Amino acid sequence: MDPLDALYRRWLFEVWAGDYAAAGEILTPGFTGHWPNLEVHGPAEAAEQVRRSHEYFSGVRTALDAGPVVGDGMVAAAWSFHGSYRGGVPGATAAPGTPVSFRGQDIFRAEDGRFAEYWVVSDAMGLMTALGALG
Repeated sequence: MDPLDALYRRWLFEVWAGDYAAAGEILTPGFTGHWPNLEVHGPAEAAEQVRRSHEYFSGVRTALDAGPVVGDGMVAAAWSFHGSYRGGVPGATAAPGTPVSFRGQDIFRAEDGRFAEYWVVSDAMGLMTALGALG
């Protein structure tokens, strides 16, 4: 397995499973993560962003839908997220316990065997619709 493929799988299946310490092993100290409307710096802030997602959902599971595709120091993959809504999303009317799923794509840039930069896009509109936060 390509080392960057393995690194991506650690991100998706370890960090997103709640092993936040793994972020320090796979992300560079100068890591920059680009989420829509949010930029994080360093492994600790990236792990905190993932942890915040877990505040709203229990039973979080991620699946690798396509890839990862590795080339020229870049990694791209498509994933899906599954969990049960805990509550707390502003404007959401879904009852706690509502199962939710949505899909997204990741792109990472690697540097010296770790991830240095990250871009993510996901179906946030679909998620917010499922939570009853959009008409």
